[in-house]
Amino acid sequence: MVKEELITRLAKDIISARKVVALSGAGMSVESEIASFRGPGGLWEKYNPEEYGHISTLRNAPEKAWIMLREMHREINKAKPNKGHFALAELEKMGLLSSVITQNVDGLHHVAGNTDIIEFHGNLLSVVCMDCGYSIPSTDVSLDDIPPSCEKCGGPVKPDAVFFGEAIPHEALMRANNESQTCDLMLVIGTSAQVFPAASMPEIAHGSGATIVEINLSETPITGRISDYILKGPSGDVLQKVVDRIKQLRS
Repeated sequence: MVKEELITRLAKDIISARKVVALSGAGMSVESEIASFRGPGGLWEKYNPEEYGHISTLRNAPEKAWIMLREMHREINKAKPNKGHFALAELEKMGLLSSVITQNVDGLHHVAGNTDIIEFHGNLLSVVCMDCGYSIPSTDVSLDDIPPSCEKCGGPVKPDAVFFGEAIPHEALMRANNESQTCDLMLVIGTSAQVFPAASMPEIAHGSGATIVEINLSETPITGRISDYILKGPSGDVLQKVVDRIKQLRS
């Protein structure tokens, strides 16, 4: 149970901040019942991602790549935003959140209503033809027969996400760096911030003088070193309480 004084402290910090940025990780997805791909029993224990998830495999042996991708799509297509996603969207609507930087590919920040989202790895909400560029929602793709092909030209299709062997979009990196450099409060949510480039963002924000606040189930390697304080608990519950407290303080 998060102490009420910490809920109030974060609510006040958000209200008084000039610019707030959120960095979200797999912990938020887990609360939407999306199994962690990296964790014990996760998808990447069954399939080597650097083999099944490599762009060359998708191009040259799409039937192999789509064995893993089919499981990823089915896992994500059934997921719904949780209280944490909706709380961040509400903070944006209240004018209290500048952007969300995320490592997640589930697209749930979009579904919840956030509009300024910087995705390091893209998302699985749509698939795009590797030949002609035609794009459709992933929910329109039949996963009964794999690999799927483009309905326009018959070419191979890929989720609109970054694969092994592909570079993280330059624009996403530049925007994330700028948001981190110019914020004065960063919320680090559901991530230990150990996987790059996301791991650099709290460092950059901290180096620019921002307050760093963690919302995680337990302490992480950045606790007490980079973060100023931590609210321990499920991100959905914590964020909803913080939003409710902000409303009380502003009423």
